[in-house]
Amino acid sequence: ERYLATIGAGYTRTLRQSRPDSESGLIGFFGLGFLSAFVVAERVEVWTCSYQQPDRAWRFLSRDGHSYSLEQGADRPVGTRVTLHLQEAHASLANPSAVRRLLSRYVCLLPVPIHCPLDAALARREDHWGEAVNAVPPPWRPARAGGDEVENEPSPLRRRKLALDFARRFETDFEPLCTMPIVGAGPLTGMLWVQDAATYGSSDNRRVWAFVRGMMISDDARELLPRWAGFIGAVLESDRLTPTASREDLQRDAAFDAAQAQIHESLIEGLAALARDEPASWRRILNRHNEALLGAGLCDDRLFALVSEQATLPTSQGDLPLARIVQSSQGRLYVSQAQRGGFEELLFRALSLPVIQGVRYGALPVARRYAESRGLPLVILGTETGERALFRPVADDALEAGVAAALRQGFAGEGVDVVLSRFAPPHLPFVLVPDRDVELKQRIEADEADQRISTAALGLARLFTAAIDTGPPMRLYLNLDCPLLAALGRGLAEASPAATQVLTLLRPLVALLSHIDEQQRYMSSEQALRALCTLGERMLEDRHE
Repeated sequence: ERYLATIGAGYTRTLRQSRPDSESGLIGFFGLGFLSAFVVAERVEVWTCSYQQPDRAWRFLSRDGHSYSLEQGADRPVGTRVTLHLQEAHASLANPSAVRRLLSRYVCLLPVPIHCPLDAALARREDHWGEAVNAVPPPWRPARAGGDEVENEPSPLRRRKLALDFARRFETDFEPLCTMPIVGAGPLTGMLWVQDAATYGSSDNRRVWAFVRGMMISDDARELLPRWAGFIGAVLESDRLTPTASREDLQRDAAFDAAQAQIHESLIEGLAALARDEPASWRRILNRHNEALLGAGLCDDRLFALVSEQATLPTSQGDLPLARIVQSSQGRLYVSQAQRGGFEELLFRALSLPVIQGVRYGALPVARRYAESRGLPLVILGTETGERALFRPVADDALEAGVAAALRQGFAGEGVDVVLSRFAPPHLPFVLVPDRDVELKQRIEADEADQRISTAALGLARLFTAAIDTGPPMRLYLNLDCPLLAALGRGLAEASPAATQVLTLLRPLVALLSHIDEQQRYMSSEQALRALCTLGERMLEDRHE
């Protein structure tokens, strides 16, 4: 009634539904395990004897999978033996080493011992089948000393080593750095580990091996992990998750959702325990997965509190912890949204203050949340709000007559708003600042954006940029705390030839120090250098005269 067609029907499933108390001892669900024998074998023989009728055995034989014979067989002990006479195309499955590798991969969590001796004939003669493929229990199960006796609990150091060894059996692409148990109420048991390989915020190396009732269903059940956990691997087992009919994946149902929630909590608790109990491992994790952890912190307040004190953000002075950035910036956070070195680099290098590189993965939202949680001022450079925190405007009437007009006229340029102001340090005469909001509006409204951004996203972006006033794309802040600029203004107002010569020297320096894209420059580098050379030649000529 639930499926369009039925190709297998297992009695195990019927038993599980009628006898819930037998759940842990039953293997199978869809009846496909035995059915798969007909895919690789040209003849299948089964000898079986039930514990319910120990005096009667049966023999099943099928040569093509389309028909079969069933007859009473010779007496044999209670149990079942299945013999596959392999097709030539699948003869490689007769290799004991190959079979053992497959078993160690797919049934290593079964509680029932699975034996696969390399020499079956010798093992049968000596009645000694060697160590089971699944002899070593996973770290989350108690080890058995023999029978039902439980071995003594290993030391924490030994337990960590066993867990890492177990993780290495699965994780072949990356070396496991440390492990964390699955904790809390939910459908899962198992373990997680952090991969010992450097990642970026956008890296996704999630790898999850999912076992249901001891049998591996999928080696890529990554959707069980949070999207931010791109540096995590896991082996998970459950009796409540349901395989798909193909037994290659898990059904997305309530149990799957509960498993996701349990893993999320286990990750948060596990990372917190590592930070508390294994500081050396925690430092290695931060070293390798700093960006990813900062991005993850934006998804969970507890994780943000855990990583924000020790993780680093990229700044103009290198990668620094947020607490140190605040300390070095007199209790503020400065963020630049420049794609590469701009006025921020020039200004803050002169001030010896670190500027957070806001274009790097997660840097701006992390800085914003950190500032909000601690009541710190956040200054986003290149915006009017940010500039008001840096540059104190100077009114024209606060200066001597004609000074303001002379300075504006002297430094005027196309698309440049000349602003008289005061700012630190006093030895920096000017700063050319691009309006990042206007830049964003120009990029969004450009025709090329239609080719890179979806229609819906582009529409939302343009709703935002519609509120941005279209003004000059650059502002040139002149620093009247700089003695040179103050004297220059007075000289220009008085039409001093010396002041004109100094202005001719300073204008090219505005362009050379601006670090703005070539098409937006106040003056091209070529023009600036030519002006400096011309000025130098003129000064030498005047000296000779």
